[in-house]
Order: sequence, then structure tokens, then C-alpha cells
Amino acid sequence: MKKRLVVAVVGATGAVGTEMIRVLEQRRFPVKQLVALASERSVGKRVRFGSSSVTVRQLTEESFRGVDLALFSAGADRSRQFAPIAVAGGTVVVDNSSAFRMDPQVPLVVPEVNAEALRDHRNIIANPNCSTIQMVVALKPLHDAARITRIVVSTYQSASGAGAKAMYQLWAETGAMLKAWRQFERRRNGFRVAGSNGAAKRSSRAAIARVLPDQIGFNVIPQVDVFLPDGSTKEEQKMVNETRKIFGEPSLPVSATCVRVPVFIAHSEAVNLAFERELSPERARQLLGRAEGVLVIDDEQRRYPVPVDAAGNDPVYVGRIRRDPSVAHGLNLWVVSDNLRKGAALNAVQIAERLFCR
Repeated sequence: MKKRLVVAVVGATGAVGTEMIRVLEQRRFPVKQLVALASERSVGKRVRFGSSSVTVRQLTEESFRGVDLALFSAGADRSRQFAPIAVAGGTVVVDNSSAFRMDPQVPLVVPEVNAEALRDHRNIIANPNCSTIQMVVALKPLHDAARITRIVVSTYQSASGAGAKAMYQLWAETGAMLKAWRQFERRRNGFRVAGSNGAAKRSSRAAIARVLPDQIGFNVIPQVDVFLPDGSTKEEQKMVNETRKIFGEPSLPVSATCVRVPVFIAHSEAVNLAFERELSPERARQLLGRAEGVLVIDDEQRRYPVPVDAAGNDPVYVGRIRRDPSVAHGLNLWVVSDNLRKGAALNAVQIAERLFCR
């Protein structure tokens, strides 16, 4: 019989923390007691877990007494401050922030890809970035078969990747733009959604709290996270460095362009690959079709995965598998996954299952 555990979720009221609690329940993880932790402003709120309601407590240095497992999703600063305290008391930490991902002493794990890295953990395991997770799940069986020599990826990342406030920004801006459209259509002033009418565009943004660097309603933003001195963004750097660490290929050429799009949940990626050896689209479909955690939607009717397929579901969806004739041994893929589930909460719980449930 599986040992039942005291499990803490740090950041329990956030988008990912809420999803972590949902996944723990759905997968029947052996939870003896759930401890919901968050910042002071969330203390006293209640979260549902099964048939019970759990009161949110403030995150403090004393929070981890008697806790077997802590799933962190409260930002890198809080992870750096509190994860070592939890570990010192004997708690195993699975951290969803960027705090420990590139620490050589901390395994960076996607269970379908490099579960063996868990053997050397020191009670802190890092959850990779959401965009990295879905990509490496799709690429691992292909890399094993023909060895990838170069990756070029362009992401189409949902608002939820930037948190609940970014989702609200998308909702509010979309509503404001639709309202402005209706007003200008009635007046027959030729309003265009692209915002050529400056007054309409300004009015649609009024009183909407912006957490993203630009308007996201009816727009795309070629910036995810902050810019670095070389012109790339931190999100793009994460995809490069984390992919190399997970694959154990420190010099693997990876180029990423990360874009925020007006979708609430689920990230999409266009991935271009070059291989050491020939790998046909047909063989790639076979390999992906039997890969753990992958669902191929790529048939003769030109079906393909889209974010509404992925939202709320566990698999990494792959489609548009085709040759790239511009390079030797090249393939293109389209990869879609729910960034709150496999990109964060589900991956963290799967790590915990490997540690405690086998």
C-alpha cells in the first residue's frame, strides 16, 4: 500500500497552484493531508480538495513541519528563500520556478524524458519551463532514433503562462475591443480591429490593468519575459539552456523565438529540426504514436492539434509532421499542450509519483 503523505502546495491560490491541487486529486495521489500555502493577502481563503475545503495559510519558515512533499509555484524569490528551509526539515521539494533549474546539483526533470536524473536528487527537483516541457516530450523519441543536431522553435504562448492577471488582461481587452467595434460599426466610421482609429484604440485600453508589455487582445507580443543584452528574452534563453540540460547535450544548437498570443490556455510551438540521420515523417509518426505522454493528430484529412484541444487535457499533441527540404534530414512539427497541466502542475505531480509511488 502506498504511504500517504502530507503535501504542501506553495502558491495554492495562483493559476498553477490551483491546477496542482486539481491534478493531485484527479490522479489520486496518496495525500494524507493537504497544506495550502500562499502570501499574506490570500490567508483565510479556502481551496477545494476532494470533498473537503482547506483553509489557506501564510507561507512562513515554520510551514513545512511534518510536510513530506512540497510543490512550489510562488515565484523564484520565494523558492530561493523557502525551499532550502523545507529541505533542511526533511521535505522533498518540487519547484516550478526558475530558481534551481540550472543549478548543476539540482535535477531538471520531465519524467517521460529523463526520469533517471531523479536518482541523484538532494530533495530539490526542478520543474522545467512550460514551453521546454512540451517540446522535449515530443522530441525525445525522435532524438533517440536519429539524434537531433539543431532545433529552431517559435512559440505561440497563451496568456495563462503569465498568470491570472494576464488572463484577465486578455479578457478585458478583448471585451473592450469588441465593444468599441460595435460602437464604431453602428456609427459607420470604418473602425478596424487593427486600431487605425487612435481614439477607439485608446478607449479600448482605458482602465485595464496591463501586466503584459503590450495589448494582448487581438494582438501578438514578440516578448515573453525580459530582454537580455544579446536581444533575446529570458524565456528564449530558458528554452535553450533547459533543453540542453534535459537532453544532456550542452552544445546542442537551439534557437528560440517566444511570442505571446491571445489564447487563454495552452501553448503552441512550430519546431524545425535537423537530424544526424534520415528520419522520415512516416517513421516520426510511428515513434511519436507510441511515445509516453504524446498524442499524434496528423492524418490524411489534414487534421492537426489546436489549443482548444489541449486545454484541460494531459497529452502533448503533435501534428503537421513533414519534411523540411531546405536542410539535410530536416523535419517540421507542430506541438501543442496545456501549459498549466503538462507544462507545470501535471509534470510536478508526475515527478512526485516517480519519487513516492513506485
